[in-house]
Amino acid sequence: MINGFLKAGRLEEATRVFEGMVERDVVSWSSMVDGYCKKGRIVEARGLLDSMPLRNVVAWTAMIDGFGYMFEANRIFQMMNKKDVVSWNSLIAGYIQHDEIEEAYRLFEEMPGKDVVSWTTVISGFSAIGKVQKAIQLFKMMPEKDDVAWTAVISGFVNNRDYEEAFHWFIEMLKEAVKPNSLTLSSLLSASAGLATLNQGLQIHAHALKMDMQFDLFVQNSLVSMYSKCGNVAEAYQVFTSINAPNLISFNSMITGFSQNGRGEQALQLFSKMEKESWEPNEITFLGILSACTHVGLVEEGWKYFNLMKYVYNMEPSLDHYVCMVDLLGRAGLLDEAINLIHSMPFEPHAGVWGALLGASRVHFRLDLAKLAAQHLRKLEPNSAIPYVVLSELYNIAGKKKDGDRVRMAKNPRNKEESRL
Repeated sequence: MINGFLKAGRLEEATRVFEGMVERDVVSWSSMVDGYCKKGRIVEARGLLDSMPLRNVVAWTAMIDGFGYMFEANRIFQMMNKKDVVSWNSLIAGYIQHDEIEEAYRLFEEMPGKDVVSWTTVISGFSAIGKVQKAIQLFKMMPEKDDVAWTAVISGFVNNRDYEEAFHWFIEMLKEAVKPNSLTLSSLLSASAGLATLNQGLQIHAHALKMDMQFDLFVQNSLVSMYSKCGNVAEAYQVFTSINAPNLISFNSMITGFSQNGRGEQALQLFSKMEKESWEPNEITFLGILSACTHVGLVEEGWKYFNLMKYVYNMEPSLDHYVCMVDLLGRAGLLDEAINLIHSMPFEPHAGVWGALLGASRVHFRLDLAKLAAQHLRKLEPNSAIPYVVLSELYNIAGKKKDGDRVRMAKNPRNKEESRL
């Protein structure tokens, strides 16, 4: 009964059953400690742990997993009389989740009996921060390598955008007769999308069909993204409609796919379908929607969804959302609205915001705003030649050739004159 209530998220009812027990064993105590930890109620969990007549490794490990900061988790770990492989793995994984890979690796080296989870966790940790060579070194040292370990290496290359190397390791995996899992294929489809190579994507799709994984949700979502990024939006939509139980990632992938391929109206229609089916959009959903509005010039709709995001769904737009809106307004020639939006931003604009304004100023010949955008871009990206080129071009069009020449020469590091845009 306790486990049933906890799995259903009904902690209070589980507590009432626990408190009503005539006799409690180590399983009932451990279950309750774990239940409180998973709800984030660490104080109550620690109180139960302290009250346990006989503490087992399961209860201790639940406390390690439950703490949101590693100092206390490590203190609990050091207090354990008996540490099993799960306890070690939990603490190592905790350090990696908190971006403390060196401490995780120190524990890994001290660990008396490493299993495949230990190795894979540390390999994934190094891959996640771009230290792929260290991940490969550890992978080669692994006594036994399963499909999860191979996938960790392949995913590491994909996450670091080394897509060709990801395919190389996939071929090595097949040579070792290790059967790929759905996450392996999903990662390789992401690599195909990153390379925008439809042929490789089709080969991975064929692998999925051969292994009867074509209806795996991870694979289907990745197929939608891959076909979209390779320009085959019709095939992407066909895969999307074949998903029996789509999740938010499915909808986001298809909305983004429509947007990337100039199908703005279809992206908005799919968003309306989401709302009708009571799906809760997230920041990625709105990024796709605002991008769709930008591509087809739907200014009123763009404002509508931007405000919907802020005032209905209580999501604060990120810099990327503002870039979309500045780009949308700029393309429509509403540059004064665009600069007002930039000034209203609750944080400092990045280069993407000023780049969007500069591009729009170039198209609509707003020398004043081009100068402003170029000044900011020069500070944010001092090695970029784009603001100099655009501003020089606008000066020349305006008949101010001397100013245009001065701006162009300002980019030359041998020029002794101060660069004043």
